[in-house]
Amino acid sequence: MTSGETNHYRKLALRASPSERAQQAAEELTDRADWVSMEEADAVVVLGGDGFMLHILHQMLHENRVIPAYGLNLGTVGFLMNRYHSSRSPVQKISRARSIAVAPLLMTAVTQSGEEHQFFAINEVSLLRETRQTAKIEVLVNGKPRIAELACDGVLLATPAGSTAYNLSANGPILPLDSKMLALTPISPFRPRRWRGAILPDRSKVSFRIREPEKRPVAAVADQREIRDIAEVHLEICRDRALTLLFDPGHSLDERIVTEQFIV
Repeated sequence: MTSGETNHYRKLALRASPSERAQQAAEELTDRADWVSMEEADAVVVLGGDGFMLHILHQMLHENRVIPAYGLNLGTVGFLMNRYHSSRSPVQKISRARSIAVAPLLMTAVTQSGEEHQFFAINEVSLLRETRQTAKIEVLVNGKPRIAELACDGVLLATPAGSTAYNLSANGPILPLDSKMLALTPISPFRPRRWRGAILPDRSKVSFRIREPEKRPVAAVADQREIRDIAEVHLEICRDRALTLLFDPGHSLDERIVTEQFIV
């Protein structure tokens, strides 16, 4: 949406996290709109923090009905949310919001027993050692081996939307939302000692294969979903399941990503 345009969302749903603050805000907003169910709505107002927003987004992906989501922060970080003001109607604010498309990662994980699992990840997919033993992981990009054996606590692949989450804590790069890049970041790498990760085009297909899995078991986590004892993981952007986040002017995800890089 360009400056000066307005959104025309006629049917809004309201979803609130179980937290006391979010539930109180939901009560305050009850009479401020003719709220409808998620099935009827053409946009949803989400009250809570980033975790609850991810829960709602994943719910929409699972049900294969994706509508724009406008978050109001009643949690802690609120990176995916807008500021909440009890005196302002979200109906008026959402009409002026900017839309940002966010394409999730599709993870296909194969376990040591041969079972295959598929999950979406909006922030990142991380591989983590399950025991005290260092994980040993082969890293492939577009089918080509790039690191034969990464000895580490783990490794992750983050989207631009997730680059300021776990990826940032692991000293990975912050990616602008429109960068069309992915951050491949090791977690406490031991060898190769000098490898600190890579920035890849988001058209890349990234795979991980686990070395010595019986001695060094590894789990894969797609946002909040975990699969243990994996043999290999394949990742790629799923463009046909893109999500839409709505942000107030001046408080878009782009601006937050830029701001985060100047926090000292």
